Amino acid sequence: MREIRLENIKKLFHGEPILDGINLTIPSGEFFALLGPSGSGKTTLLRLIAGFEQADAGHIFLGNKDITDVPINKRRVNTVFQNYALFPHLNVFDNVAYGLKIKNVKKEIIEQKVIKILKVVHLEKHIYKSIKQLSGGQQQRVALARAIINEPDVLLLDEPLAALDLKLREKMLVELIDLQDELKTTFVYVTHDQFEALTVADRMAIMNADGEIEQVGTPKEIYEFPASSFVASFVGSTNLLKGTIRQEGVRSQIEIEDLGRFELQIPDDKPWAKDGALVLMSVRPEKFEVSKTELAGFSNHLVGTVESIVYHGRSTQYHIMLSNETVIQVFEQNEEHFPQEVIDYDDRVNIYWQKENVVLLEK
Repeated sequence: MREIRLENIKKLFHGEPILDGINLTIPSGEFFALLGPSGSGKTTLLRLIAGFEQADAGHIFLGNKDITDVPINKRRVNTVFQNYALFPHLNVFDNVAYGLKIKNVKKEIIEQKVIKILKVVHLEKHIYKSIKQLSGGQQQRVALARAIINEPDVLLLDEPLAALDLKLREKMLVELIDLQDELKTTFVYVTHDQFEALTVADRMAIMNADGEIEQVGTPKEIYEFPASSFVASFVGSTNLLKGTIRQEGVRSQIEIEDLGRFELQIPDDKPWAKDGALVLMSVRPEKFEVSKTELAGFSNHLVGTVESIVYHGRSTQYHIMLSNETVIQVFEQNEEHFPQEVIDYDDRVNIYWQKENVVLLEK
């Protein structure tokens, strides 16, 4: 197994950059996700790695080998497409065996390999069925089996679950994790769905609409410590408030116009967050506590009016209007075994949070 390394990759479309100076290393054996909005260039990046398109500048390495100009069929890379690209006139066995047949692999070896790989994806009972007889999830497994039977160094997955319903998509995510763990093959998974990326990835790269990588890290690092307001807003929901840093000795606060001063911690990797600096403060909705009564033990406190309430089953979402007309989102977990305080529309409520839950973003 070999790592993927992208160095200064640029791709233009009608003279405009789709990808602009991409530098990225994906270690071998990792489940890596490329997450970004539509048009961010993530699928284009995948196609460059696969060899379906050529970069206008930069280099792509698989291990120590520069594969930038290597033809598709010479790369140890396979792709699972969004529409699966299966042959409808062939049965399951022949679809999976196709890559081995065009390589003139012996018939008995093909049979052994196909049966083995279909057991891995739990399709051994459907070996001679027509593709048209299979469900969407089963077709997706056939596409996976066909892609991995040639034992590629890298498996590229371009939004492979987009055509599935929510329940099946969640089930297939778990199966993909198990499959990658068993094969130890490098998976590169393209999606615009943050839930999918957070679920499957060992690490992930967040791409913005300008074809640039904003942040690379583990799902927890990216969710808990976003590097920019774009990442904070795109991966999950967040509350962004603009303010000015005020420091008095070891005490750090953020002063927000018309709302007051609030405690925060300034980490060592934010040297620009000095007294007088204009910054953005991010607090995730689930980090707040909301109550009509006063609660003790919190660093910070605001008061607002409930504008809307959305019930999500496991949680309830509140939109709360502050005195300066800023709207704060709060997610409250619904506890089954404990009676909760009833909060209704137009209620005046207290919003609490700890200073440790504040993430400082760019100036």
